[in-house]
Amino acid sequence: MQVRLPHRLLAEALGTALLLAIVIGSGVMAERLAGGNVAVALLANTAATVGGLYVLIEVFGPVSGAHFNPAVSAVMAWRGDLPRAALLPYVAAQLAGAVAGAWLAHGMFELPLLQWSQHVRSGPGVWLAEAVATAGLLLVILRAPAGRAASLVAAYIGAAYWFTASTSFANPAAAVGRMVSDTFAGIAPASVPGFIAAQLVGAALGLGLHHALGALATHAADSRDA
Repeated sequence: MQVRLPHRLLAEALGTALLLAIVIGSGVMAERLAGGNVAVALLANTAATVGGLYVLIEVFGPVSGAHFNPAVSAVMAWRGDLPRAALLPYVAAQLAGAVAGAWLAHGMFELPLLQWSQHVRSGPGVWLAEAVATAGLLLVILRAPAGRAASLVAAYIGAAYWFTASTSFANPAAAVGRMVSDTFAGIAPASVPGFIAAQLVGAALGLGLHHALGALATHAADSRDA
């Protein structure tokens, strides 16, 4: 049965809000408990994100596709998996959810609700990392075997926290949500445009790689049949 658009938008907003609350809230908790050890704090932040992302995809996937990410929604609209008329509403729901999730995390830890991050994340290496992280994310989503997307996406994001210089936002909505949080997971507003540009480039690259791999597989099958 087709889920109505308002219900899908609610799922996207709620799922994105919970994702940002998990990322930001676990960052705050990790920083408080790690005693200044940034590696331990990042490890705890990663573990919480991996577990939370897996659960959120499983819960909201049947309702909205569990994009929680404008770059993912844009690729799905391009492919025809998401009606193009639904793209802007999806993005609006994701952005609103991301900001609400940041505020929710602040409220839980008794921090000022309204704040701007001072954490500058910029430079060619960081932008390259975001493009790589997002390309890999889209490639995993598009090529995951049926029923395994949640675990594969969560595992990939957990790995990308550590192998990329940017700690793998891979999500324009996450960048916006983290922009309004001056915490461990935050990103300065001036750094956000570079991140979003790199993420969109990475999403297009991931889609292109998916098509290239599909073409190679078709060619190999045709060669075997010849």
